[in-house]
Amino acid sequence: MMEYFAEFIGTAILILLGNGVVANVVLKQTKGHASGWIVICAGWGFAVFVAVACVGTISGAHINPAVTLGLAAAGKFNWALVPGYVTAQMIGAVVGTVLVYLSYRSHYAATDDAEGKLATFCTGPAIRHIPTNFLCEIIATTVLLLAVLLHVPANFQLGDGKSVEVGLGSIGALEIGLVVFAIGLSLGGPTGHAINPARDLGPRIAHALLPIPGKRDSDWGYSPVPVVGPVVGALLAVAIAGMLPTG
Repeated sequence: MMEYFAEFIGTAILILLGNGVVANVVLKQTKGHASGWIVICAGWGFAVFVAVACVGTISGAHINPAVTLGLAAAGKFNWALVPGYVTAQMIGAVVGTVLVYLSYRSHYAATDDAEGKLATFCTGPAIRHIPTNFLCEIIATTVLLLAVLLHVPANFQLGDGKSVEVGLGSIGALEIGLVVFAIGLSLGGPTGHAINPARDLGPRIAHALLPIPGKRDSDWGYSPVPVVGPVVGALLAVAIAGMLPTG
């Protein structure tokens, strides 16, 4: 059970800091208003760094259902743990989002841009073309999972005393943060690089439920793209990694 709680905490931290930087940049009258895309990309990279540093040695810090599924498909993670990990990640994403909302509540009220408010919760395309958007999420997540799968793995204890190869903790908190930063800078322009189903779906659910003043709909028509795309990208990365030596 401890590894599930760690995934919950790690994902909540990821979303709190990641969506927190988006809120700081997008919402009005904040200290970081209009500070730009590089700040957002750096914030997400640092958010991953902090989350992995906090829980990496407990759960492997997957903090991403695509990572969990990819590792399981690659034979590096126990399939029996997958449902619990994904559930913990989804709940953590919702909780992290609620904390962002509470922190920036006054700024949501001061902001009249409904699109911008939605962007502080979930991703959306710069140019809406679903096949291209879907492809972008596949490509970006493939890069992420290749970095995870092809790095020399490490062993972690998962509560039952058994040593298994797991997750982002195996490539180090700093390294995975830099990978996410690079993905954001290079591949984040078209869709905002969800690369994580929980990162998008959990906050989108929170957006639909929270009493945000002046909000728009939660754009459920787009929601399959940042959920299914990363899963496909993870499985593609598994296939590619299987054809390459891992040392």
